Amino acid sequence: MYRSRNPALNDSTFEKSAYKGASWWEDYESNMMTIEGVAEKTGILLLITATTALATAFSMPESAPLIALGAIGGFIMAMVVIFSGSQNPSLICAYAALEGLVIGGFTWFVEVGLDLPGIGIVAAILTFMILGGMLAIYRAGLISWDRNLAIAVGSAVFAIIMLYLFSFVGAVTGWFHVPYIHGAGPVGIGFSLFVIGIGALCLVADFDFIEKGVERGAPKQMEWRAAFGLMITLIWLYLEVLELLAKVAIASRR
Repeated sequence: MYRSRNPALNDSTFEKSAYKGASWWEDYESNMMTIEGVAEKTGILLLITATTALATAFSMPESAPLIALGAIGGFIMAMVVIFSGSQNPSLICAYAALEGLVIGGFTWFVEVGLDLPGIGIVAAILTFMILGGMLAIYRAGLISWDRNLAIAVGSAVFAIIMLYLFSFVGAVTGWFHVPYIHGAGPVGIGFSLFVIGIGALCLVADFDFIEKGVERGAPKQMEWRAAFGLMITLIWLYLEVLELLAKVAIASRR
């Protein structure tokens, strides 16, 4: 198995040795992880995220402080789940709810601030289209997650994270700014397309790890962990698609 570039899914995610002392791993032969189970859990998390996102968006701008709460709380919750190896549905559902606060607030700012009503719905539809398309491509065997692809995608994800972190630090301190990547010019739009392409390939890594977990007979509790990993990628993709649509809309007005 090749290492996923999703921090929630790695080489030890479906290894029994990573959960020493976990009694639920010992007696699972009749209750194993399934693709259908992962899809069901992912659906629940998506519903939770959508509910809190809509509640936040429709209560803006009064609910603006919830965006910071969601961003900080969601990050902390994700780190707890990742580093503790937790499969606790309560923690994972809490993560989904907190991320919904961020998504709802950010979407509202884009729709109202840029006068782009309905762009959030379009971004959501496109995100699910990417999910469905990549799943179809993966199931058809047109793309496989191998070592070379893992290295290429992993390097790209690391570079994107470092670039965004560098840009964030510059924006907060006011000392510098990274040009073009957030602009509505050809470079900015091209950069967003590149990031979305990398995000789509990360979905392939998620599919591969989920399939490997099923093949290796992981216990049903791992369905929540697999759904959590998939949600991380989907939330990232949605935000990137939303930014791309905003850039295209701004460019078209010029």
